[in-house]
Amino acid sequence: NTWIDKYIFPGGHVPAIKTIISDIAELELEVIDVESLRRHYGKTLECWAENFENALPIIEKTKDEIFIRMWRLYLNSCAASFNCGNINIHQILFAKGVNNDLHWTRDYMNI
Repeated sequence: NTWIDKYIFPGGHVPAIKTIISDIAELELEVIDVESLRRHYGKTLECWAENFENALPIIEKTKDEIFIRMWRLYLNSCAASFNCGNINIHQILFAKGVNNDLHWTRDYMNI
């Protein structure tokens, strides 16, 4: 998004998952697990937006209305984009070499 690139994260880059997986394979690393954090990140951004609104009295002391409107737009539009599935973010677990000692599922973490 050119607006985000210009005003929120200049120089930022989020590579596509296919690029990351391809790069991992070229490095001869083994992909162990890939998990979508889309719904988690939507909720996280909603919480950040709420915290931003709650902190407005402090923010207004050092930031102008343009800054406030841009961050309000960014936080809420990104939350909506994650929640409706327009954008996604993934957590990828990979290892150097084969590791057969890992758990077979994520269920062990729910003990």
